[in-house]
Amino acid sequence: MNTFLDVPPGFRFHPTDEELVDYYLRKKISSRRIDLDVIKDVDLYKIEPWDLQEICNLGAEDQNEWYFFSHKDKKYPTGTRTNRATAAGFWKATGRDKTIYSKHDLIGMRKTLVYYKGRAPNGQKSDWIMHEYRLETDENGSPQAS
Repeated sequence: MNTFLDVPPGFRFHPTDEELVDYYLRKKISSRRIDLDVIKDVDLYKIEPWDLQEICNLGAEDQNEWYFFSHKDKKYPTGTRTNRATAAGFWKATGRDKTIYSKHDLIGMRKTLVYYKGRAPNGQKSDWIMHEYRLETDENGSPQAS
């Protein structure tokens, strides 16, 4: 099921961290048009990682990376904790966030998450890895929702 534009043979979509944050995410958050519709909107918490391929695949070639936009789900309506649970498991943050610069300016952060099947704290680690990007919006480095 490919709902994207037909892409020409050999088309590869491999943006850098800087391009993902400074072009795609910045435009998405500010509701500006993105030149080529290559990143799909998904509700990450209503699907499992193994369903992403069918939803986010570009063209006919095999891919092992998929790109998508998803709103962060809050664990509690008035809280700041993020809910990263799906029906079959959960995404767990691992390691430190990586800073993303454009020239010498901090523009964003990349968080690495690993998918665990089951429920915390007894989940079983899987091979699914995701990078979550967020914009840094002001001099103090306050994050903006991504």
